[in-house]
Amino acid sequence: MSKPRIVVAIDRPDLGQALSLTAHLDPALCRLKVGMELFTAAGPAAVEALQRQGFDVFLDLKFHDIPNTVAGACRSAAALGVWMVNVHASGGPRMLGAAVEALAGGPSRPVLVGVTLLTSLDGTELAAVGMPGDPAERVLHLARCCANAGLDGVVCSPLEIVPLRAALGEQFTLVTPGIRAPGEALDDQQRTLAPAAALAAGATYLVIGRPITRALDPGAALRALAASVPSD
Repeated sequence: MSKPRIVVAIDRPDLGQALSLTAHLDPALCRLKVGMELFTAAGPAAVEALQRQGFDVFLDLKFHDIPNTVAGACRSAAALGVWMVNVHASGGPRMLGAAVEALAGGPSRPVLVGVTLLTSLDGTELAAVGMPGDPAERVLHLARCCANAGLDGVVCSPLEIVPLRAALGEQFTLVTPGIRAPGEALDDQQRTLAPAAALAAGATYLVIGRPITRALDPGAALRALAASVPSD
């Protein structure tokens, strides 16, 4: 059975508001991303409630710690039955390898992806924290680290899809936030692309938040986007 390629970012301060939103969304058209705000407020209960509604869940906590701690966190995520989980690529080869090993051979292994650079960061922001240079080159380097460690893919901005796809092949998963239709507000995203353009460039999954979650009719907004986004 085909699976949706849209992942809706459920950034809500409590579980009640999250469930009020997801009641308008169709699990056949999207998966859901649970990030730090909702997970901090509601914990595993948020994941379990959304799964009961029929959604696959991407647990977006960007684990970044010593290898043993990240390995334990990945095992806990797998025990929740999440579809996807992520770690920070900049945690280093040993941390990435520990995450891969922790999930190996599990009965319901989640997709494991690395976070390269946050899509809120541009060259000026990176220089301000001591990382000058071309963001695209840094993303490619970090993505290669993830591939070498055995991760399934990376989270990357739409503007890095083409070089990553060329360098890492068709099977490498590219999860792409920063999706905005032409004319939509960028909010805090700096490196963005429209859905059709991101898919044409080679994105595997599109993470879409505010264009759906802030719409007057989130269900209609999702259906409109899904009509132009084929399932995998």
